[in-house]
This record gives sequence, C-alpha cells and structure tokens, in this order.
Amino acid sequence: MALFWGCFIALITTAFAFFSRMYLCDVRFGADFNLDKGTIGALKGAGIWPFGVSIILFSLIIDKIGYRVAMIFSFVCYALYIVLACLAYGAIQGVEGADLGAAQAKGYSYLYWGSFILGLGNGTVEAFINPVVATMFSRDKTKWLNILHAGWPGGLALGGLITIGLAEVAATGDWRIVLGIIAVPAVIYLIMLLRVQFPVNEREAAGVSYREMLAEFGAFGAFVGFGLIFAQLAEVFAWWPSWLTWALTILVVVAFGLYTRSLGRGFLAFLIIIMMPLATTEIGTDGWITGLMEHPMKEAGFNPAWVLIYTSVIMMVLRFFAGPIVHKLSPIGLLVLSAVLAIAGLFALSKTGNSGMVVIFSAATLYAFGKTFFWPTMLGVTAEQCPKGGALTLNAISGIGMIAVGILGFPFIGAIQEKTATAELAAGPQAALVGKISSEKHYVLGAYQAIDPDKAATLTDATEKGAVDAANRSAQFKALGTMALFPAFMLVCYLILFFFFRSKGGYKAQVLNGH
Repeated sequence: MALFWGCFIALITTAFAFFSRMYLCDVRFGADFNLDKGTIGALKGAGIWPFGVSIILFSLIIDKIGYRVAMIFSFVCYALYIVLACLAYGAIQGVEGADLGAAQAKGYSYLYWGSFILGLGNGTVEAFINPVVATMFSRDKTKWLNILHAGWPGGLALGGLITIGLAEVAATGDWRIVLGIIAVPAVIYLIMLLRVQFPVNEREAAGVSYREMLAEFGAFGAFVGFGLIFAQLAEVFAWWPSWLTWALTILVVVAFGLYTRSLGRGFLAFLIIIMMPLATTEIGTDGWITGLMEHPMKEAGFNPAWVLIYTSVIMMVLRFFAGPIVHKLSPIGLLVLSAVLAIAGLFALSKTGNSGMVVIFSAATLYAFGKTFFWPTMLGVTAEQCPKGGALTLNAISGIGMIAVGILGFPFIGAIQEKTATAELAAGPQAALVGKISSEKHYVLGAYQAIDPDKAATLTDATEKGAVDAANRSAQFKALGTMALFPAFMLVCYLILFFFFRSKGGYKAQVLNGH
C-alpha cells in the first residue's frame, strides 16, 4: 500500500500545483509582470495543454523506460518549476523606471516556461499512477481508480484551505511561499516511491506485445489523439499553419494503420467519443460554477474559495466510498446515475439566477454529486474492458479528454454564454445596445455575436451598464441549461452500454490470461 499512497500523494501534488498557479495568475501575476487578460490566459494554458500532450506521449514509452524513471522525471519537473518561479520573482525585485519593462518580460518568460514544465510534470504523474494502480488491483480497477482520484479533489480542498490562510501573502507578500508549498507533497511522494518495487504492467505480464497494445488504440485512436495534439500546438504557436496539422495527423494515422493493421477496438472508440463531452461537462463547467458563486459568497462575507473546498470535499469523500457503490450498481450503472444527476444539477443551476446563496449552493451540490464519478469510472471501464491496451489506452483517453476540453469545450462554453447574453440583452428594454456594443467572434464551430467588453466599458449611462451586467449574469445561469446537453448525450451512450452488457449476462471485467 506504500506504492498506492505514494501515487495518491503524487496526484495531490498536481492539484496543489494547479490551484496555486491559477490563483496567483488571477490575483498577482498580472500586476507584477504587467500582463493583460489575453497574456494571463496564455500563461494559464501553458500549465494545462502540456498535460494532455505528455500523458499521451509518455504512455507510448512508459513501459520501455519504466514507472520509476517517469516518477523521477515528474519530480524533476516540479523542482524546475519552483526554480524558474523563483527566478521570475527575483527578476523584478528592486527594479524600477526604464528597466522595469525588460525585467517584467524576462520574469514572464521564466514563469511561462516554468508553467510549461509543470504541465509536463502533471501529465507524467497521471501517466504512471493510472497504469500502476490498474495493475496492482487488476480485478477491482474501477474501485481503486476512484479512490486514487480522490487525491485530486483532496489536493484542491487542502490547497484551498492553505491559500485562504495565505491570502494576504499571495496578494501583497512573497508569493514564492504559496507556490513553494508543492515541494512538500512532491518530496513526500519521491521518498515514498524511490524505495518501493513497481509492478510489471498487466499487459507485459500477460505477454501482450507492443504491437497488440497499439492495435487496441488503432488508427481511429491515433486520428483523435494526435489530431488533437497537433491542433493544440497550432493553437499555441501562431506560426503553425493548418495544413501542417492535417499533414502530421494523416502521417501518424497512416503509420499506426500500417504498423498495427487495425482501425482500433470499436468499444474503445465509443469510449473516446464519450470522453470528450464528459471532460467538457466536468472540467469545463467547474470554473463557470465557481464564478456563479463568487458574487453571492462575497455578499455573504465569505472567501469564494470556500465553494471549491466544499465541492472538492464532496468529491473526495464519495470517491473514497466508490467501492460499495460500484459493486451495487456496476460501473456502467454508476455512470448512468451520474449522468442523470449531472443533468438535474445543471438544470437546477440554470433556474437559480435570482436566488440566494443557499439555493445556488444546493443546486451546485446536486451537480457535484453527479460529476464525482465520471472521470475515474471511465478510466476504470477502459482498464477493465481494454486491458490489452495497457498504459496507452488508459492514459490516452484521459489525455484526449483534457485536450478536447481546451480546444473544443472551453470555446464552446464561452460561445454559449456570449450568445445567451446577447439574446438576453436583445429581448430587454435596452435592445438597441446590441448593435452598439456587440461584435462578431469566431471559434472552431463558427461565428457568433458577443458583447465586446471594451465597447461595454465605454458606456456611461447607469441604466445601460446595469442592463449589460444583468444580461451577462443571467446568461451565466441560463446557458447551464444548454450545457446539460452534454451529460444528456452521455446518458444515451451509457444506456446503450448498459443494455449491451445486459445482453451479455451483465458487466464483467476482462482479465488477461497469464496475469
């Protein structure tokens, strides 16, 4: 169990790193390094998109290099991140006048590449902990993957408590203290995992070849996974032309197809399709719901971080007790129930626009119950039904979800909110404002009308300002009803899986011969 708890603490480290960096991006980095909102967004993204890329790429080689090497690499990434963050802090200390601009640019560069390395480290942690736990508990994977992934909300809750305690330091003091907290769990998991024996992966122990592992993923998996990777790189690097994305994707797909002679397992392809709206439902709406709670929490005199702590504690506790629920309902039954609760929670939230904190909290609690088991249970189903895919299929489905929510999910959520806000304003007494302050925006699924914040900022009439604010706030709630389409789609897919397994005599995990 020392190996399991070492993996658990490694996941807590990723949550610590994620929360503290996001928090400081909002409260400190903009002022210290003279960053506009677009640049802050790029800085936030630098710590997220490498996660999805590294988890997929590492899964291709992790059986070759070994779990211990991957674990050490992740620790080195955290150490480098702390060093670069300290260099960023030092670059601007005591600098004034004409030299300040250059110092801020230098500090931002340190911070950006530190965030990039942090994202690689976080992805590497996921790349080794998931297959290790799936191998250790090969006959009870869904239960133990749920318990393992209680480390994420547990880390967020603990990180939130520490951040509240250090709020003054983060706002006006030495923010290296806030970032440096990740050194504590990082050193603990390094010490714990350096002295344990890592297991041989279930796939290798059963004699399944590397080619057979890739065949489970197949050409379809390569198309989705690497297509998203190259699309993500095109989003990050302005010089990256669209034809290069397609050319590289086709090259990888052809190579996969020729080497494996497989389009991929149909069951896994179905799970990959489900994983993209799942990631949008869970990750994409999390920040949105927290934003909804910020205003009523401040009005009640509470730190908005308590919302995150509250929902994270719910998720942590429920995941720890996933075993009895899984055995009672089966993994597919649990996913069906989760989808129903998520739909109900999102619809409830969409109707709470003029309600107080208690009502919104209650609806958010219902949603939290719904989303708790989505991610780890999907990993469990993947590991139990596609064991020949080993680390690749288990981790790739997670990486695909992470990248998809960045490329497709977040822009779609933003577009829904902007469309709803524009429609709300057009339906009210200040409908003429739409033509005055809106502009056409574009995203991956097309064009839409959005309220331009720069144009809205030029309004001087209090009535007009109030109408815009009311439309934006109402849209935040109402658009959540549209977001319920994602778990509704997932519910249909899970019901298909439920009746599929029922026709085969019930859900049974696949165990590889020889293991």
